[in-house]
Amino acid sequence: MRIAYFDCFSGISGDMTIAAFLDAGLKLSVLSRELKKLKLKGYKLKKSRVKRGEIIGTKFDCITTKAYEGHRQLNEIISLIDKSSLSSRVKIVSKEIFGNIGRAEARVHGFADKEAVWLHELGDIDSIVDIVGIAIAMDSLGIDAVYASDINMGRTFVNTAHGRLPIPAPASLELLKGVPVRIMDVNAELVTPTGAGVLKTLSKGFGAMPAMKISEIGYGAGTKVLEDIPNMLRVLIGESVPSFKGDRVMMAEVNIDDMNPQYLEHVFDRLFANGALDVYSTAIQMKKTRPAFKLTAICRHKDLEKISSVIFNETTTIGIRFYEVGRFKLERKMIKARTKYGMVGVKMCRRPDGDWTASPEYDDCKRVAGAKKVPLIKVTESAREIAYEKI
Repeated sequence: MRIAYFDCFSGISGDMTIAAFLDAGLKLSVLSRELKKLKLKGYKLKKSRVKRGEIIGTKFDCITTKAYEGHRQLNEIISLIDKSSLSSRVKIVSKEIFGNIGRAEARVHGFADKEAVWLHELGDIDSIVDIVGIAIAMDSLGIDAVYASDINMGRTFVNTAHGRLPIPAPASLELLKGVPVRIMDVNAELVTPTGAGVLKTLSKGFGAMPAMKISEIGYGAGTKVLEDIPNMLRVLIGESVPSFKGDRVMMAEVNIDDMNPQYLEHVFDRLFANGALDVYSTAIQMKKTRPAFKLTAICRHKDLEKISSVIFNETTTIGIRFYEVGRFKLERKMIKARTKYGMVGVKMCRRPDGDWTASPEYDDCKRVAGAKKVPLIKVTESAREIAYEKI
């Protein structure tokens, strides 16, 4: 799967996103050709090389070439997109971005109907070009999914059609609810509502970059030159790779219908002590519908004979089936969580999307809960919360 990762160390805006895609290989001629399908006139596109801090990147400008016509309502923009000859994917993505922005604007400014929202600056030609252009870039570059870093935002005030507003803009914050953001001591608008709308719509996750083979890197420059950081959006494009490893293991299994199931606890213990990676039993029915269970042990190749010996010695079976299987394993590590009740081991596993899951060790939680005479669930939840804070 081809993915893009938005590294928002200096925020994000619509023109920075287009610029980053151009820097990563999007042809300006392709962008211009596709935008003409909107039947929107009165603008021209400009691409230039600029330097922000010590990094060279691309600057994108949509320059209006005719008199200002006034702002548009959201339903006018949706109609403009629907009537165009753009591809279905470009239409869907564009309308989703505008729809999310419209909902945010309606919420923060008190409109009852998002379709009747006046988008003011976001309804200008350049904003329409930015949003539809981003959808065109996604389609042209064959990007299947987008992920993003935590979002850095600045702080200041700006004059808008709604009056003087604090930055981060109310609409930007509304769009980024639930997203990890950081308001920096930078006197600038680092994240525009367009940029926030793009992240809200496109990004499947925020935080660490998913495992990927990077093929293109694009730097999209913002208009302002900032003193402390390069005012750029970095976009990394490439093929996703599994964040999990694979190996081969052996499965040993037997069907048993003539043994007391209570013995299984002892059998499990013996199998684990002799190298089993996992052991489980499954209720089954054998011939003449006799109730039985299937005992399965997973082990490494080198431990198969030991595992088989345990099964023969500790159960009533007279035969064992075994075969090789492949498996995938998530990246994992053990950490210690110092809860207010006591120390608990927690297994941390990293999923393919970059998120971590925490699984407190049951025996540790049970021991601590018994010693402190508190509910087991309280110890478990406390350990999980502390583990997430440590990642």
